[in-house]
Amino acid sequence: MTSMDFLLLVRGPLFNIAVAIFVLGVSVRLLEIFLLGRQSGLSEPRRSGVWPGLKTIATRSRISTGKLQEMGFTLVGGYIFHIGFFVTLLFFVPHIELFRDTFGVSWPGLPTPVIDAVSVITIITLLAVLGYRLAHPVKRFLSRWHDHVAWLATFLPVLTGYLAFHRVIEPYALMLAIHILSVEFLLVVFPFTKLMHAFTLFAARWYNGANFGRKGVES
Repeated sequence: MTSMDFLLLVRGPLFNIAVAIFVLGVSVRLLEIFLLGRQSGLSEPRRSGVWPGLKTIATRSRISTGKLQEMGFTLVGGYIFHIGFFVTLLFFVPHIELFRDTFGVSWPGLPTPVIDAVSVITIITLLAVLGYRLAHPVKRFLSRWHDHVAWLATFLPVLTGYLAFHRVIEPYALMLAIHILSVEFLLVVFPFTKLMHAFTLFAARWYNGANFGRKGVES
């Protein structure tokens, strides 16, 4: 199999399979969550839970002094690599072209040097976060295999994308195929790891805030 044959395989059947697993897996996980419902409160609600839910989303998303003192490196590092990952995904011009060809929508991209710098910062931050997790006794003890799989699935697309763009490995078709394969790996493991929090994070924060709000308690 030539590198071009491998690229066609990755861009064709394997990509379709990965997308199907991603869509089906995410749909099933969301159905599991929302079909569970919630227990009806036995006490009369003190107030509506809508505003407390929205307030909790805002308060849990901001970086406070207390949070920085308690878990500064993890918190800041997490924000950096999350933002970096989504910037490279959504504002790199070739990615935007892919979205346009696939979904028929597009938007302005960022200059290539900006995306390049963001990619490097993201890679370094992800490595630093992993090193900190492995060096910290408590975090290392709490980490499970699926935590490392989620990290790897996030790290590989950024790394291989950077290597492909700079043509570090030749032929280019092979490096591009490896990059696409790493994205497919991310799509496949996404619904079955903590990466799923991308779909559930704000809903969970709203639910907790709304639940406390109906009881008249600050979350």
